[in-house]
Amino acid sequence: MLRPATVLVALIALCLFTGCTSMPKTLPPTVAHVDLDRYLGRWYVISHVPYFLEKGKVASYDTYARRPDGKLVNNFTFRKGSVTAPEKTWHGVAWVTNTTTNATWKVQFVWPLSVTYKIFALDPDYRWAVVGTGDAGLLWVLARDRSLPSDKYSAILTELNAKSIVTDKLAFVPQPTG
Repeated sequence: MLRPATVLVALIALCLFTGCTSMPKTLPPTVAHVDLDRYLGRWYVISHVPYFLEKGKVASYDTYARRPDGKLVNNFTFRKGSVTAPEKTWHGVAWVTNTTTNATWKVQFVWPLSVTYKIFALDPDYRWAVVGTGDAGLLWVLARDRSLPSDKYSAILTELNAKSIVTDKLAFVPQPTG
């Protein structure tokens, strides 16, 4: 179990890390609109840009749900090192910061630190999504299922590249099969 001080130091480092990445001249656009009710639920992490907080984490997924106060539950569940290891969950909160599109949020796992969460690509049927930090320096390809067909994954990368989002650092996250 992580001690709160350890999590706080890690999140401060993450904020500094994402703040120090080189920013493109123009930030990648988000999707035009997100229907939050359709977006809520479980999203499996298909691939991501690896960074220290997710090192060794496999079989990971995010769960989003509405809270009574209007904010969103944002839980990150994972297994450490093996898809058969016990599940662990980090409990977070999110809130929409662009209510016109619902595609830009703030996410917080440790108060008072929060990071920008943007939805850069979204399947019309809400079967997959690509989210990331404000400058797309960190990215996650998410899906409702534990895997995506290779042709669909390639099409997603093509869509991201057309938006000038760099995808060459994405790495697959092992998920259980069956």
